[in-house]
Amino acid sequence: MPRLSVWMIRAALLHLAAGFALGALLLAQRGAPIHPAVPLLRPAHAELLLLGWTVQLAMGVGFWILPRFRAGPERGDERPAWLAFLLLNLGVIAAAAGGVAALGPLLVGGRLAEGLAAAAFAAHAWPRVKPFG
Repeated sequence: MPRLSVWMIRAALLHLAAGFALGALLLAQRGAPIHPAVPLLRPAHAELLLLGWTVQLAMGVGFWILPRFRAGPERGDERPAWLAFLLLNLGVIAAAAGGVAALGPLLVGGRLAEGLAAAAFAAHAWPRVKPFG
C-alpha cells in the first residue's frame, strides 16, 4: 500500500475515533447533563465524521486502488494528492473549530480548504481514471 494511502487511512481512523468520542459525549449529555456547552460540539462531531472520516477514507483508498501508469511513476505526480491530504485535515480542523466557536471566518476558511483539497485530489486522480479493458 502506498505511503500516502497509509497516512490518509490512519488520519481517517483518528477522525473516526474523535467523532465517536464527541458523539458519545453528546449522547451522554442527553441522559445526564454534563455541561451546558456540550451541545455546541455537534458541528465538530458532524465535521469529523462526514469529512474527516468518510472523505479522507475514500481519498486514501482511491489513491491506492485507481489504475497505475505503465510508464513513469506508477501513480503519477503525487504532490497534488499530498496537498489534498494536508488541506483536507487543516480544513476539517478549522471548520470544526469554527463551527463550535461560531467563528464565521474560520468556518469559511475550513470549508475553502476542504474544497481545495477535493480539487487537488481530483487533479491528481483524473488522469488515472480509465475505461475498463
